[in-house]
Amino acid sequence: MRPAPQLLHELLDEAARNRPDGRALTTSTTSLTYAELASASAGAAETLRARGVRRGERVVVSADDGAVVAVLVYAASRLGAVFSVLHEQVRGAPLVHVLHDCEPALMVCDDPAAARTAAEHTVPFLDAGELLRTALADGAPPADIPRTAEAAAPLTVDPACLIYTSGTTSLPKAVVSTHQQMLFAATAIQDRLGYRADDILYSPLPLSFDYGLYQLFLAALSGGHLRLGTAAEAGPPLLRSLEESGATVLAAVPSMADRLAWLLRRGEGRLRRLRLLTTTGAALCDTTTAALRRALPGLRIQVMYGLTECKRTAIMPPDGDLDRPGSCGLPLPGTEVHVVDDEGNRLPPGETGQFVVRGPHVMAGYWRRPELTAERFFRRDGLFPELRTGDYGWQDQDGYLYFSGRRDDLYKERGFRVSATEVEAAARRVAGVTSAAVLPPEGDRSALLAVVADISSSEVLDHMREHIEEFKVPRRCVELDILPTNGNGKVDRRALAALVESRTAR
Repeated sequence: MRPAPQLLHELLDEAARNRPDGRALTTSTTSLTYAELASASAGAAETLRARGVRRGERVVVSADDGAVVAVLVYAASRLGAVFSVLHEQVRGAPLVHVLHDCEPALMVCDDPAAARTAAEHTVPFLDAGELLRTALADGAPPADIPRTAEAAAPLTVDPACLIYTSGTTSLPKAVVSTHQQMLFAATAIQDRLGYRADDILYSPLPLSFDYGLYQLFLAALSGGHLRLGTAAEAGPPLLRSLEESGATVLAAVPSMADRLAWLLRRGEGRLRRLRLLTTTGAALCDTTTAALRRALPGLRIQVMYGLTECKRTAIMPPDGDLDRPGSCGLPLPGTEVHVVDDEGNRLPPGETGQFVVRGPHVMAGYWRRPELTAERFFRRDGLFPELRTGDYGWQDQDGYLYFSGRRDDLYKERGFRVSATEVEAAARRVAGVTSAAVLPPEGDRSALLAVVADISSSEVLDHMREHIEEFKVPRRCVELDILPTNGNGKVDRRALAALVESRTAR
């Protein structure tokens, strides 16, 4: 019996042995079987080695074609290098910050401006298209890759990935993930989601977003076919893209689920094969889930909750939201979550506090941020590492989690503590509201609600009082044609604040 994969690329190699001719990955320009993807990653590993990349060194990749990213991810794993996937919009000062922070041995990119930035900061550069062409032309069976003494096989406890994520500081920080942690997380998630070999997994999420990145590993674990979409396809073309791809599974953030429900309500098409929708990143509105189920009676929905520092924290059973409205699920198998007060004392079921996570999926810490690592990755009595998430909520008697809001999601209004997440959920329950986002109070401005809706702002506020307490309803509401989103499909609150300010100044 072959041992279970210990390194990321071994997931791919096992899938290539089991389903060599099975379709692994399709983008708008490239389509690869599992055997082809494994071979290409082996060829790319040789290219990286020839360019001087060694075990433990960092490789930064940013490319429009997700096939380049997939090949690079597995190629870096073969060398024991550490990959970091950047969104293609990371340019200028943010890119300079990443290059200074992780000091990559190589940057792989398809943008000339990024290449110039790399050169200005003495980072070697390789064109993404060239890497993919060479890998496809020169690929060899993975077992044929020569290994020298200087290129010893990586260990399962070695770093595999840096994921840059925003936070309370102005500069992004990188979460360090080992092979062991990533493999545990991917396997535990697949245990709950049950992707199948005959699935077509449609993901319009960027691979720089860990939710999008892990679709690669879930596809390899299941033997399914990953169809990578684009950010543009997550908008009005979403329904058509799902139909044309024959998708059976959709990985979505709530804004995409809202969009899909809206498109289906308009009768713009129907989906014959979609069987499962997974979502994380924010609360999923119950009016959205109801609309999806009316339009697609065979669809099952799995709500999830997580954060980059442990990838995924909890997952609901399929359609579990029907039995436990508002819950984001049970902790992953082999992990635990408890709730603590501000002093770190465990709270009983039903009481609201901060989520603390323990388990093999808790990441190694922040790259070159020892003080922040010590703050978030707490060791009780010097042992038993715990991740203090900064997220607040409660747990019921059966262990199901209920998310109330992030630390920076909570604000004071009229003397009361209010959760922006709760206010947004209430707004989305109002008939006629497609999407909603709250800007917490700042300076002299009180909390403000922005909505995309078919009814007036005053009607939105009036109807919200049917769903939440009067003191939680914002005093102001503005109507917009669309809420600005970032590259991960989440609401971009900075852009939203600027948009609202520009409208007010007119």
